[in-house]
Amino acid sequence: MNTIDRLISNYSRQVRLPWTANTSGKQRVWLAVYPPDEERRVRARLPEFEALTHKAGHEWSTVDLTPLLPEWIEAHEFREGIFAEPEHFSDKSELEKRVIDRVRQGCSHEDVNETSVVAVTGLASLFDFIRVSALIECVEDSVRGRLLILFPGEYSGSTYRFMDARDGFNYLAVPITSTESFIKP
Repeated sequence: MNTIDRLISNYSRQVRLPWTANTSGKQRVWLAVYPPDEERRVRARLPEFEALTHKAGHEWSTVDLTPLLPEWIEAHEFREGIFAEPEHFSDKSELEKRVIDRVRQGCSHEDVNETSVVAVTGLASLFDFIRVSALIECVEDSVRGRLLILFPGEYSGSTYRFMDARDGFNYLAVPITSTESFIKP
């Protein structure tokens, strides 16, 4: 079984476990962790995650962050300067706010409820522009059911590393990895 097959298998086990209603926002976040070089394969198999979610009796919704960076740069008043000297660009707070708003909108959509999984894709497109830990902290209070973040990086112990390049962060989210013995049936 390859890495993505194991990740999907572990997700299947996780989504079928009983959900308790009195769980904090931090514990309603699931991070599906996979190697960054598997990003395209995971995205191509997103319909399998959705099908497994429905099979477990839950609703599914997707928030794709991929187009946010190009949309934001295209609308930025200093975009020519950003392209001319990108190393001098440091105003990322507006982009972070857009990302947070997009995820919050996805979590509060009228079709999303306490039994829904909201999947966040496209984090890799925002590498070096946002901190995943900050994003999660800002949106965790908006999570009604479960927030599944497709996380290209690594998980070791209780530390997550985004794109294998940033300092790790500790978080109370439920890790879903491609490790064979991750969840015992």
